[in-house]
Amino acid sequence: MAAGLGAAGAGASSADTAAPRTQVIASSVLGSDYEVTPTALRSTQDQYAAPVRLQVYQHTDGGWKESDRVTVGDAHGWRWYPLTGSGAVCEFSTASTQPAPLTVSLLVTPSIGCSEPAHYVVKQGRVFAG
Repeated sequence: MAAGLGAAGAGASSADTAAPRTQVIASSVLGSDYEVTPTALRSTQDQYAAPVRLQVYQHTDGGWKESDRVTVGDAHGWRWYPLTGSGAVCEFSTASTQPAPLTVSLLVTPSIGCSEPAHYVVKQGRVFAG
C-alpha cells in the first residue's frame, strides 16, 4: 500500500480570476506505471463548492499522461475549505497489483466528519467502481 499525502496547490492568478483553482489532496504511485491523485476543483459558480476528481496518470514516453478520471461522490457534495485544509483525507489506500484496488474517504465538514469510503479499481489505466 503506497500513498503519499500532500497539499500542493495550483491557484488562479489575480489577473485570471475566472480560471478554476485546483488542489491535489493526495497522491499515490502504483509501481512505475500509474499515479493516482484525488484533486479538488474549486467551483467558479459557488466559492465554497469543490467537486473531487480522481485522476489516473500513466507513465509513457518518459512522462506522465492522464489516462482516465472520474468524479468522487456527488459533484456538489464537497466543500473547498474542508478538502483543502488539515485532515481532508480520511482514507486513501492503493495497492500496486493488477487490477489495483483503491479506496477514498474525504472530510465532508468538521461537524459531519468523513464520507463513506468509495471503492474503485484501476485496471490498465482506467478507473472502475469497485
